[in-house]
Amino acid sequence: MKALIVESPGKLAVKELPIPKPGLCQALVKMKSCGVCGTDMKIIHGELKNFNIYPAILGHEGFGEVVQVGPGCTSLHRGDRVVLPYIEGKCGEYSGGFGAFAQYALVGDAEGYRLHGQGTPGFSLSAFGQTALRPTDIIGDVEGAMLITFREVLSAMGRFGCEANKSVAVFGMGPVGLCFVRYAKLLGLSPVIAIANSDEKAQYALAMGADFALNNKTKNVALELRAVCPNGVDFVIDAAGQQEIIAQAMGLIADHGKVCVYGVPASNEMRLDWSAAPYNWTLDFLQWPVKRDEAAVHNQVMAWIALGALTPGDFISDVIPFESVLDAFKIMEERRPDRKKIIVRF
Repeated sequence: MKALIVESPGKLAVKELPIPKPGLCQALVKMKSCGVCGTDMKIIHGELKNFNIYPAILGHEGFGEVVQVGPGCTSLHRGDRVVLPYIEGKCGEYSGGFGAFAQYALVGDAEGYRLHGQGTPGFSLSAFGQTALRPTDIIGDVEGAMLITFREVLSAMGRFGCEANKSVAVFGMGPVGLCFVRYAKLLGLSPVIAIANSDEKAQYALAMGADFALNNKTKNVALELRAVCPNGVDFVIDAAGQQEIIAQAMGLIADHGKVCVYGVPASNEMRLDWSAAPYNWTLDFLQWPVKRDEAAVHNQVMAWIALGALTPGDFISDVIPFESVLDAFKIMEERRPDRKKIIVRF
């Protein structure tokens, strides 16, 4: 099989690898699609905290179909479409840096592991999040890769404590930020204020239901936000993982407000000036999704998709065939104002 390899920081290549063999409680998955994420870019550039297993197989937003099951699987079957296939451990000479940018990957059967006394090996107990879709779930193979972002963001909102009738400002209108905006409206937060870095992205946010969308290149965000929420907002969500946003949020939150950081900032240290903040506030980092949390919100995400309240295609701007996978990462580097999620199709 072919797979996308980060040979060393800054060096990408497509290599021929052996097809991984499923263990007792694993299933082999033929990949259908995989999303490109900002975390992938951090791995490529050697900037992801504690990641040092180069050369590594890239990709963690995968979606595929089960083609072979181990004898200890109890809840996975041939033909199941599954979320979060990975390559765990080694595949040939390469480490599984999640590994979903490969033609084949593996999923684990959490119940099978338990019944056979094997524990749950893998990345952050990944088997707990590797959910199989029901036959009645209507979502295309390309759009299926969006489920990873959908589930991560909704579970993050639960961890952050976002709730109805609270105000929120979301910084960063990439696909993650747009998900935060959409979910904020579906969960009843109000007002929902989106902060973008272009007029195009501001318009995307309004289409997702934002009550207000500000281009921080042309607007004074603090003045505009205080005009809407004189006492500040209950939540500021940094969907980009940037220290500059954290610093700016200090002057935007209400008393007992919360600054919520989703993602991994480029540096592992910072100097924070909270002189503009109220006396009481919280800084909440969520840098690593919890797989049990993702599985717990899966049915809610699928229900919203079935009802038409959440449309995966609205978050996708580019679909690239795996044969041209290197082009997907060139598009990520371009930072086009109209770019949303890039999906690689197998």
